[in-house]
Amino acid sequence: MDSRKIVHFFFKTFFIGGIVGFIASFFIKSAEYGAVLSPFDAKELLGVALFFLGYAFVFTVIAQTGFFAYLFVHRYGQGFFKSFWPTVQVLLIVFALFDLIYFTSDELSLGFKITTTISLLVIGLIVAYFKMKQSNGTAFIPALFFMVVITALELSLVLRAADISFILLMLIPALAVNSYQLLTLQKVTHVDEEHKRRIEERREQYRKAREAKNKQQSHKEKTKK
Repeated sequence: MDSRKIVHFFFKTFFIGGIVGFIASFFIKSAEYGAVLSPFDAKELLGVALFFLGYAFVFTVIAQTGFFAYLFVHRYGQGFFKSFWPTVQVLLIVFALFDLIYFTSDELSLGFKITTTISLLVIGLIVAYFKMKQSNGTAFIPALFFMVVITALELSLVLRAADISFILLMLIPALAVNSYQLLTLQKVTHVDEEHKRRIEERREQYRKAREAKNKQQSHKEKTKK
């Protein structure tokens, strides 16, 4: 795997989440922006903008952490549950959706919880479909598991506060980042022929250098004798 691709992938995801969350704040927190625009206060506007941009970046990093945790969990689940792993994932998806409706804070309206859950499921199905078309049929359930279960776990960090606006400020960039990570991973992990050739060349150079070093050491030992 090309480390440069991984670094580029990380930072691109980071900025996508930040920008999406920042743009979403204009609509979700329009009152806060309006208060510093009329009358116009540049210093206060900058402070508000930086606050919501920082907020978006924080939850982008959380979504990135959740993605790499998912890769570990998925690999572990395949090894532990083997052929039952898809069934386990489906059960966890159902439980996560059920949990979002029935075990979330009572301070949130039932309508909001149902709408959020359905939106999460629909977006998850759409992303899972494209992931399946991108790779193969077996990718559908893992993709849906990631989009629903992992996003729900990330969302749980703000659900307890029962503040709808901040829940949306977290959910929107998280969905954008998770969708991007899932659909782009295959390109990032793909190793092209040119990269393979460079790796083989470096290995061959290292092997030759090591052999030359061993010959020099052997020659020195013979000379001493």
